[in-house]
Amino acid sequence: MTDTQALTPIEILLVDDNPADVRLTLEALREDKIYNNVHVVGDGEEALAFLRRQGKFSNALRPDLVLLDLNLPKIGGREVLEEVKSDDALKSIPVVVLTVSKSEEDILKSYNLHANCFITKPVDLEKFSKVAKSVQEFWMTIVKLPPRAPQGHNRNDR
Repeated sequence: MTDTQALTPIEILLVDDNPADVRLTLEALREDKIYNNVHVVGDGEEALAFLRRQGKFSNALRPDLVLLDLNLPKIGGREVLEEVKSDDALKSIPVVVLTVSKSEEDILKSYNLHANCFITKPVDLEKFSKVAKSVQEFWMTIVKLPPRAPQGHNRNDR
């Protein structure tokens, strides 16, 4: 982790419509005392609006990491992933697919859409917590995240 990352909170966008999974993920992320800000949206439409800083998300900070469920209302996670990774302003943001799916088709499609990793959510609460902590440790203490784009840069600014 760079000195800048140590002082600057990691901005995480959690995209999940299951309140129980959101609660567990937030609890696991808070336990390790790594300085981060987690923003939660419950569907794919809100996820894209947040990432593009549109509507009620016009002042949103660009996330350093997206935790994305595949099974979302309005716009599905696969479509969100495809939109993010095909948008020059967003494609450098790491996207971790965090879903209940174990489908080989979902795994392959996610990687073909340039997901940075695919994790199946464990059903067991203790295992789920361990997975969330592992994601946090890897992405927030080991990985060097790409630099943030200037805040004025989004799809509406072009």
